[in-house]
Amino acid sequence: MALPINPPYLPMDALSAAAVPAGPGWQYEPKWDGFRCLAFRDGGHVELQSKAGNALDRYFPEIVGPLLELKSARFVLDGELVVPVGDHLSFDDLLMRIHPAASRVKKLALETPALYILFDLLVEDGQLLASEPLKNRRAALERFFLRYASHKPRIRLSPATTSIAKGRKWFKTRTGLDGVIAKRLDAPYEPGERTGAVRKIKKIRTAECVVGGFRYASHSREVGSLLLGLYDRRKLLNHVGFTSSIHHADRASLTKKLKGLIAPPGFTGQAPGGPSRWSTKRSAEWKPLAPKLVVEVQYDHFTGGRFRHGTKFLRWRPDKAPGQCTLKQVEREGRTPLPTV
Repeated sequence: MALPINPPYLPMDALSAAAVPAGPGWQYEPKWDGFRCLAFRDGGHVELQSKAGNALDRYFPEIVGPLLELKSARFVLDGELVVPVGDHLSFDDLLMRIHPAASRVKKLALETPALYILFDLLVEDGQLLASEPLKNRRAALERFFLRYASHKPRIRLSPATTSIAKGRKWFKTRTGLDGVIAKRLDAPYEPGERTGAVRKIKKIRTAECVVGGFRYASHSREVGSLLLGLYDRRKLLNHVGFTSSIHHADRASLTKKLKGLIAPPGFTGQAPGGPSRWSTKRSAEWKPLAPKLVVEVQYDHFTGGRFRHGTKFLRWRPDKAPGQCTLKQVEREGRTPLPTV
């Protein structure tokens, strides 16, 4: 008998929120700085799947092994892959794992092994739990972890609480986190959906954007800025801003990569370079790109359909699908400034 759900099965997503929501019916969890990952086991086969629906198992053999050793043979878990280095989590070391050479992956798995932090259980012993409320799924996950996985050092259980005081404390003080996730206890698991039943509250404002084009630097044939796009409800890619905080040492190799992706139209909705009293001839010149690259940026404000200032480049996100970069990420944060929690 096959599992009731199989990859690709897109994980439930979160809406951005300005503050940790209070009131009855909420569960709070740390927001881990890693790769979202669904783990499917059906007998002697394990598949790890990214948020975008891509296979991750070949990159994390140190996680596949322990999952195959569990005495439960048919399950689906939701969690986060992270790489601890010293007393912190290293996203840079995590990115290095997405490497084509098996020998390199094996070496990194030994030098900087990953952890798989669990926060949801969608299938247990072949039975579908996704339609159950989170309260039931969390109880099942805790039983599953204690029964099968608590002795596996590479598999961890994410803490959770219904205490708003503890949730706010995690947001303020806990190191190694970039925020808090709040989930409705009565909500079922809605794959591929971004709903108010799951909310993310981040310590800094960030968004994952599609790179829809680029501009060359002044008096140079190297990239000067990346043009950022987000998809609207009509699935049109709209230009929402730019980032120019690219390390000088990376510009030559990045320019070569971008040139290989040049393809019109770049943006299918609102495009950059429209006439205005501030634009110049050079600012209207840009190269369109195929929507392949996803970048995470930090920003201050989002109003009127765009970032109000230049954004700060944080990192590439190969684990995210371009189609998942939507305006929903910033709609709520565009309405209300982030208060002190």
